[in-house]
Amino acid sequence: MSTKPITMALAGNPNAGKTTLFNELTGARQHVGNYPGITVDHKEGYFTHNNREITITDLPGTYSLTAYSVEEVVARDFLTSQKPDVVINIVDASNLERNLYLTTQFLEMGVPLIIALNMMDVAEDRGIEVRFKKLADLLDVTVVPIVARSGQGTDELIRQAIKVADSDKKWHSRDISYGEDLDEVLMDSITIIKESSFLSEEYHARFTAIKYLEHDDQMLSKGQEENPTLARKLEQTVGVISDHLHKTMDAYPEAIIADHRYGFIKAIIRQGVMTHKFDTDRLYTSDKIDKVLTNRLIGPVLMLAILFGLYQFTFSWSELPVAWMGNLFSWLGSMVEATLPDGLVKSMIVSGVIDGVGGVLGFVPLIMFMFFGISVLEDSGYLARVAFMMDRIFHFFGLHGSSVMPFIVSGGIAGGCAVPGVMATRTLRSPKERMATLLTVPFMNCGAKVPVLVLLIGAFFSDHKALYMFLFTMLAWLVALVTAKFLRMTILRGESTPFVMELPPYRFPTLRGLLIHTWERTWQYIKKAGTVILGISILLWAMMTFPGLPQSEQDTFNTARSNITNSFPDAVQQELTSFNKDTAELSEKAAELKDKLQVIDQEESGLTLQNSIAGKIGIFFEPISRYAGFDWKTNIAMLGGIAAKEVIISTLGTVYSMGDVDADDASSLGERLINDPHWNSVVAVSALIFIMFYAPCFVTVVCIAKEASWKWAFFSMAFNTFFAFLASVAVFQIGSFLG
Repeated sequence: MSTKPITMALAGNPNAGKTTLFNELTGARQHVGNYPGITVDHKEGYFTHNNREITITDLPGTYSLTAYSVEEVVARDFLTSQKPDVVINIVDASNLERNLYLTTQFLEMGVPLIIALNMMDVAEDRGIEVRFKKLADLLDVTVVPIVARSGQGTDELIRQAIKVADSDKKWHSRDISYGEDLDEVLMDSITIIKESSFLSEEYHARFTAIKYLEHDDQMLSKGQEENPTLARKLEQTVGVISDHLHKTMDAYPEAIIADHRYGFIKAIIRQGVMTHKFDTDRLYTSDKIDKVLTNRLIGPVLMLAILFGLYQFTFSWSELPVAWMGNLFSWLGSMVEATLPDGLVKSMIVSGVIDGVGGVLGFVPLIMFMFFGISVLEDSGYLARVAFMMDRIFHFFGLHGSSVMPFIVSGGIAGGCAVPGVMATRTLRSPKERMATLLTVPFMNCGAKVPVLVLLIGAFFSDHKALYMFLFTMLAWLVALVTAKFLRMTILRGESTPFVMELPPYRFPTLRGLLIHTWERTWQYIKKAGTVILGISILLWAMMTFPGLPQSEQDTFNTARSNITNSFPDAVQQELTSFNKDTAELSEKAAELKDKLQVIDQEESGLTLQNSIAGKIGIFFEPISRYAGFDWKTNIAMLGGIAAKEVIISTLGTVYSMGDVDADDASSLGERLINDPHWNSVVAVSALIFIMFYAPCFVTVVCIAKEASWKWAFFSMAFNTFFAFLASVAVFQIGSFLG
């Protein structure tokens, strides 16, 4: 038996159980990255089977291999460039006809294929009997029935997959008839492609010809790069038949190809592959649940209740762990404060690293519980119902139903990221609907904003944290939709296009899957805090430290300290030396001396911060920002948030450990804000509004530029910031007047 390592790829429709199988096979032996230049997850795992080392890649879920979306491009490019030894196509046995559409394209592509017929238990519950051996004979592909959630059949699946990978079988493109007109053009195109070896290193000739008929943009671009003359010839051939079909049948080749693929699938199924034991009109369990959860009246109410319950669960269960983390970093800061000698190194570690990054990492327990709750909603199939229910609302605001998922991905439930949300707009066909969605998804409360919202809500509205978090999430949706409506009525005017969505069946999430999904997202948050946030925190600390006070002012403070110290007897100064060791022995005189010296230190620290680069920038904007209730220190944090929203917390932590707050105070950042005379509940709400809606983080801006243009990226920064500032000014002025 061969011992060479094997590469496998998992491919299939969304919600077919692909990731469940991936987690079952690899467990913790996996890592998540990104494909070069895009933000679609690249999940790769490792395991062994009978001493064979296997590397398996979980491709993005997709319904097709035509390059309409980034997921489809990623899946197809991986198969053509990496050429895995075997492709495991996950097919939902309870939704066979829909899932086999992708299978037909794998057959046309000519990849080494094995079908994992998943969710056999669901099919059985629905009274569906699938004769997998008959299906294997008709498709000439190995078919293995499995239940990925329980691991049933997975061992046999991998054994058969290894067998396929080791076989010497020559995998050819499967021929499906597309009617006399298209078949004739296909034959002519295949001849041309084979004679010139056109794109032959990546694709079978028939697959290339089909993609030209489907007017696949990526394939057309590749053809132009490889052989412009031949590419134009193929495009002209396809153009002629397209015009002919449009005139005679009022249809285009891609529609006819899709129809014939489904016809091929139906012909397969009707040959005894699938039978129904029960009346096919009966309601399945998922349908019965949907009659309640997606009801026009009850559904939205339950959706809001579930969302509120998510926040209640998150805050209730994470309150104690968050407090422990806060105490840990406070203790760590006190230890460093007492151990290291005064100087720049001590200041950088305490103010730049511990108070900065520690403020972000302190929310790891809360983020973990929130991601766990979101994973439950996602893995159970409920998030798809949220998109379904939001469709009608989105049409009212001039958006496409498919815009729901980019909003959810960006943080519509909280905890997402605007970058994949922006990327997800690629699935929208209408350019104007796509642009309106792309410009408004940054308004969602992404995972970077959540810790900032939690900080301010926890500090100033601690009695109703879940309620306020819920209300601010609803506000984010409302503002995003109203803004989209405004854009669609002005610069992006146009009609909305129809939307059809497939709802996956409900499933009980597996604990293993939930833990893996929660850890993946939490680890990305931790990595960001330990790399990007750490670097920015140290940079901002430097900007808040240098150039420092002029020597003349520094001498003035030193002289003041000497005068105060010399005015007290030696015995008091000796007691002062032991101040940090035994505060109980501190006499009234020593306490008075300590207070006077502390006032000097606070004044010096405050002036140093004001004289720094960051301080001068914050002071420069204060005449304008004060209308929204922001002082110069808050301005520094807001500017840092343009790099990444989590930086707002780290910057506030640094500012309030370097400013006029007692440096020895081990209180949390929230307590420091409460005790600061400038901050109050009105300022907190104004700051929350501004943080939620002002310029997207730098990475999102770059992503918008790549997806649209730098013109739209700068528009997003300017428009969002202008709107956020006006909203904050209104909140602060009205709140101050009423208060």
